[in-house]
Amino acid sequence: MITYYDDHSVQVTSTAVRVDGRTYPLTELTTVWHRRGDRSWRVLAGRGAIGAALAGPLVAAVLGIALAVWLQRSAVVTIAIVGVSVLAGLAVGPLADFLFEHLDRSYARGSREMEMWAQWRGRPVRLLHTRDAMRFGQVYRAVQRAMESLPSAPGRPAPRPGRPGPAQNVIGSSGSRPSPRNRP
Repeated sequence: MITYYDDHSVQVTSTAVRVDGRTYPLTELTTVWHRRGDRSWRVLAGRGAIGAALAGPLVAAVLGIALAVWLQRSAVVTIAIVGVSVLAGLAVGPLADFLFEHLDRSYARGSREMEMWAQWRGRPVRLLHTRDAMRFGQVYRAVQRAMESLPSAPGRPAPRPGRPGPAQNVIGSSGSRPSPRNRP
């Protein structure tokens, strides 16, 4: 038995998909597809806030330099204002690393709910529901690899190249209705 994916609630092996304690043998799954939900405006607003937090000190530094030039004070005052502005801009460096890490994680998690569905024993079953886009992609690809590695069952006609056979397990496209297709 080969394990393609394993975490606290999902395990994909060469024989079955286990999700939250329920087991679905791969031989009983005929079609697998996914659905994407609507965008989460909360996630997008959070990304915007991180962008504003990154740009704020830099804008303040540029405005400080512009103010120093516009005031036309003595050289000492101008240098002091420019120096403080540059230090404010440089101070964002350590903070920027932290904020960029949060922004990167936000994109890895995604801004949509993702669902993986399968045709199991003739009826649709939701296998997975998550907002974590990276995890969803890993699980979906693991199921795809597991289904592609299934041996042809005895009595099953061999599929023609590029077309699924009548009872072949396939991975479908996204959308509300399954649309079977082969993936090389």
